[in-house]
Amino acid sequence: MSTSHMSATVHNAHCNVKAKRTPVLCKMHDMEFDDRPEPAIRLEQARLARGFKTAKDAAAFFGWNYDTYAQHENGTRGITRAVGVYASAYKVSEGWLLTGEGRGPSAQAPEVPGLRRVVVAAHVQAGVWSESWEWDHSEQYDVYVPDEPQLKSIRLYGAETRGPSMNRRYPERTVLVFGNLQETMEQPIPGKRYIIERRRTDGTTEHTVKLLHMDADGKYWLVPESDDLRFQSPISVEDGTGEDDEVVIIGRVFFAVSRE
Repeated sequence: MSTSHMSATVHNAHCNVKAKRTPVLCKMHDMEFDDRPEPAIRLEQARLARGFKTAKDAAAFFGWNYDTYAQHENGTRGITRAVGVYASAYKVSEGWLLTGEGRGPSAQAPEVPGLRRVVVAAHVQAGVWSESWEWDHSEQYDVYVPDEPQLKSIRLYGAETRGPSMNRRYPERTVLVFGNLQETMEQPIPGKRYIIERRRTDGTTEHTVKLLHMDADGKYWLVPESDDLRFQSPISVEDGTGEDDEVVIIGRVFFAVSRE
């Protein structure tokens, strides 16, 4: 879930979507007889167990080339060279993908009726600038949220809060489950909370969560909810921070999950 996966090219809540022509993944596995190579079948099983309904969803999330991944899953190309990448992403062993021996997807958390599993793969923390906010795959974990009908078509992402920048609303290590504005094409709504990205010209970014507020003049502000004096100043959506950076609204928070 790097910035390129989750963040939209959005400034002041406007989205630019780039469409790519990609081949449709072969559907032969929907037929009664599946003659794909065993590694390709296990790759699909691992992807489904990890919570990705389609190959395109998985490729977009992990930043893989979809055309190549589709060929690996439909069996037209072998997976030997990429097996390490897939094993790490899907939390299975390389041996299981190649031969069926070793740690397979049975070790994954089971599906729960009425709940939806979301991968927590990054963190949000004001004041901390870095090249990536995504965790190593070994550090990622799953949480469950209600499987609400209106969100079924929306891809959900999870990020863990760090630091005190929103501690009046979200204690540290709260998991925020959100959708990407580029994907939902939703206009920002005052009174809702959003994942925000600030981008410097040197390529580093800062990620945090803010409350969207509209003042009496119709101007939009991103408001912190913190008892820490370092995080009291609102940010203008139109004007940014006044510093040499860009303020981007990534996505709206749908759920907050406390981790014990």
